[in-house]
Amino acid sequence: MGSIEENAGLESDEEIPFSSSPAKRKVHPLDFEIAHLHSRSDAAKSQIFSLMRKRPLRSIYIVLIKAKINVLLPFGPLAIFLHYVTGKHGLVFFFSLLGITPLAERLGYATEQLAFYTGPTVGGLLNATFGNATEMIISIYALKNGMIRVVQQSLLGSILSNMLLVLGCAFFTGGIVHYEKVQVFSKAAAIVNSGLLLMAVMGIMFPAVLHFTHSEVHFGKSELSLSRFSSCIMLVAYASYLYFQLRCQQNLYSPVEGEEENHDDSDEEEAPELTQWEAVGWLAILTVWVSILSGYLVDAIQGASDSLNMPVAFISVILLPIVGNAAEHASAIMFAMKDKLDITLGVAIGSSTQISMFVIPFCVVVGWIMGKPMDLNFQLFETATLFITVLVVAFMLQFGSWVARFLRLITGTLLRVQTQRWQLNMRVALIVELL
Repeated sequence: MGSIEENAGLESDEEIPFSSSPAKRKVHPLDFEIAHLHSRSDAAKSQIFSLMRKRPLRSIYIVLIKAKINVLLPFGPLAIFLHYVTGKHGLVFFFSLLGITPLAERLGYATEQLAFYTGPTVGGLLNATFGNATEMIISIYALKNGMIRVVQQSLLGSILSNMLLVLGCAFFTGGIVHYEKVQVFSKAAAIVNSGLLLMAVMGIMFPAVLHFTHSEVHFGKSELSLSRFSSCIMLVAYASYLYFQLRCQQNLYSPVEGEEENHDDSDEEEAPELTQWEAVGWLAILTVWVSILSGYLVDAIQGASDSLNMPVAFISVILLPIVGNAAEHASAIMFAMKDKLDITLGVAIGSSTQISMFVIPFCVVVGWIMGKPMDLNFQLFETATLFITVLVVAFMLQFGSWVARFLRLITGTLLRVQTQRWQLNMRVALIVELL
């Protein structure tokens, strides 16, 4: 048994947490709040430290392991190993292609993650720069080795691949999935991109026309000077287009009526998986790795052409663009299957616009700095092919609904005729059996 004062002291000690002194002290009402704040701050610090320890592993998992296409990543080091051990250019070229394919897709992913933090303006510039970074790096390495025709044919193949293969596959798969209705898209964005493509084709056509009409004052020098002048004009025009798209006319690319709710829901669901500095770091790492593999890829082109009995033109126009645009192929088809043709056109036509208005003139300017005679003379057949392709795509974007209705009418008529013929054959067979 103790005194009343001792009992009061014990009670006060029990009421005040974190007090080790048995002496009496007055309980302040803020003591409980301060204690809770200290405990919360300690818990927050422990969570931050645990996140700092787990964050690099999580970032590595998201970028290098999570995507299924990362199964092809080991082919890059394997190509380098074969280059120094065997010297078989065919295998080195093939494995380099396989190794660059996931890097191109991951490079686009890191750019999209960084665009969450930079906003639409800087994000658009990043997409313009890194969206076709693989083609740019391969082209710069080829220019350094003096392979000007490889650069021209690979960039031309990228435009044709985006406008014919990617867009055609997207429309085909989207039509199969949504066969019960007509897919619609915003014509305003399609008109702007088509106009830019026609402008780029005109800029590419002038040096070829000057060369094949034999109207040059100084043979070889006049078309080179005209190519450099046209490239500077196209770069200024593309910068103006970016400013127009991202600052002046942000509502131009608004979703089609009836799809606004779906776009809003998809935008709300999207959230960045990487922090800003993680995205910057991965951009740097992936760009360096793509640069290294591109060097081995370019060095193996001629040897692969000789060993595989495959023309360099086929490698440049078909194989290299497919690798550089692998991520765009998959994303365009995926968005078309989700009935988001605006995004599909932005991926396919927008990428072609970037290559024609930015990458090709940029390579001409880089060749000018290197002292390489890189020009816009893509030869007569290739220039005509590009011009016809742009005209066909522009026509389809303007009058695609009429063409679709016409094809649907023809298909329905053929199906009805086939059904009637099948029914007639069944009746004839039934009559023959009865007789």
